[in-house]
Amino acid sequence: MPPPDKPKPSLRARALRLLARREHTRAELEAKLSGEDTDADELAAVLDDFSRRGWISDARVIEQVTHARRTRFGSRRIRQELENKGVSGELIAEAMTGLKESDLEAARGVWRRKFGCAPANAKERARQLRFLQSRGFALDLAMRVVREAGQDPEES
Repeated sequence: MPPPDKPKPSLRARALRLLARREHTRAELEAKLSGEDTDADELAAVLDDFSRRGWISDARVIEQVTHARRTRFGSRRIRQELENKGVSGELIAEAMTGLKESDLEAARGVWRRKFGCAPANAKERARQLRFLQSRGFALDLAMRVVREAGQDPEES
């Protein structure tokens, strides 16, 4: 005999389970919890309650994403991820000011970990530039990092 069906957890319990794993924006939780059997009014009430209690915070999501991604990605890639998570443009703009200031150092670190030595030819240079761009760094920034790598430390 198959085991009896377990009752479906409440909307609140499912939301708490998601929040226990990692920070979510309101838009993310809404997307994950909405479905054909979910009452939109009940979902809005739960999310409003969580916001009032401070359990949902876009600012914490920004902090978590930037902290986790900064050593591997540029500000463009981080911006895109925050937009995909549903963070407001205003909050993203505030976060980007600090990130753009440190983009050069982040690009140097990413380049150093991946390559560590100057490109030997044009093909390798193009590969390094494409890599940095794919990681969310602007072309001019990537060019600067690769160009600096080809210079002797005494020239700089």
